[in-house]
Amino acid sequence: MKLLEVKTLEILGNQSRKVLLYTTGCPKCEIIKKKLTVKNIDFEEVNDKDEMIEKGITQVPMMEINDELLDFVKANDWINNRK
Repeated sequence: MKLLEVKTLEILGNQSRKVLLYTTGCPKCEIIKKKLTVKNIDFEEVNDKDEMIEKGITQVPMMEINDELLDFVKANDWINNRK
């Protein structure tokens, strides 16, 4: 694989990761939101309670990355392991 191809794959890989933060504005939600912002991780904030219920979310914050739901502890660990 050529260097250009590798760099392109890295860029595409980063773009394909979609991060959703399901939040109601609670203190733990604000912690995750702040950490994402400080780490410069692009995310979309979702406040629609009906959408959360449809996904089976019963507590917040929840973070969704490529269709995988992470609770507060797992989301915090995921963020902390980012460069």
